[in-house]
Amino acid sequence: MDFYSIIGIVFTSFLMFQLLFHVVSSWFSAQVTSGFNKLSTQKKIEWNSRIASTFHSLLVGSLCLYILFFDEATIADPLWGDPSLVQLNLAIVSGYLLSDIFLILLYWKVIGDKFFIIHHSAALYAYFFVLTQGMLGYFGNFRLLAEFSNPFVNQRWFLEVLGYPKSSKANIINGILMTVVFFIVRIAVIFPYYSYVYAELGTEGFNRLGFGAQSAWIGCSCVLDVMNVMWMIKISKGCLRVISLIRKEKTSESHQNGKLD
Repeated sequence: MDFYSIIGIVFTSFLMFQLLFHVVSSWFSAQVTSGFNKLSTQKKIEWNSRIASTFHSLLVGSLCLYILFFDEATIADPLWGDPSLVQLNLAIVSGYLLSDIFLILLYWKVIGDKFFIIHHSAALYAYFFVLTQGMLGYFGNFRLLAEFSNPFVNQRWFLEVLGYPKSSKANIINGILMTVVFFIVRIAVIFPYYSYVYAELGTEGFNRLGFGAQSAWIGCSCVLDVMNVMWMIKISKGCLRVISLIRKEKTSESHQNGKLD
């Protein structure tokens, strides 16, 4: 894929997610739940941001799976195989990341988060090599598996602001799914991912990358995975708190029923 096509897709993606945030999300959310209109302006900003995040995750995650299993070029040569489909997906991702960084800075007091800035910047730096030099297509796409955890993380927040109790079935089911999916797509894949990386070390294709691409590839992967582990710990603690709360409520109910008997 040529440079101008990539720039065009990035720009189109940026505009699409800006439109989704500023216009589509509010209209769509008001149709889905009456609770949206009752939210404060600050909550609506974060709500719209998470709607954009969810749409992005489902879109690029689906394309990611297709590429991972059916793109013969990148499967045959993970470092230098024709990355046209991967470049398309990463151009969409890059447009979203730039859009999200813009919104984070614009509404810093509401959704500002330095870890997201670090995460987005590291991802953009790593994807730059795939987009401009056509290298590391398989590995760049592999990282996008992480996107499948975002809809559940966002859904937890939606349920919270809509007033669902933590012990509600919706919260419990989503919390369990969020923890399991987050672990599968962000933590469990760490070992096989670095096994694939190790298999390429010292090969002719690896040496052709050059030090800049090599360090960006491995360094950014490590930064992202450290952050994933940190987030996994926080999510696990939250899940355990909910389980503990449910147990306490059940114990309290059994005591009350015992007294009534």
